[in-house]
Amino acid sequence: MIMDRVALTIAIIGALNWGSIGIFHFDIISWAFGGSHTAVSRAIFALVGIAGLWCISLLFREREHQKAHDV
Repeated sequence: MIMDRVALTIAIIGALNWGSIGIFHFDIISWAFGGSHTAVSRAIFALVGIAGLWCISLLFREREHQKAHDV
């Protein structure tokens, strides 16, 4: 499903940003979009959160049903 891949990609981007914060004390999203309080940064942070919530559903789906659907 395309939404699964989009959500997973956004969640990975968010995870890489958090890794950057944890390791280097550098927030890539805030740096790229003018600070953590700008509307664009807040929208991206919200999208990452929504993508993370969507990815939770991936944990509870049956794999065989998904494979049959992809064919």
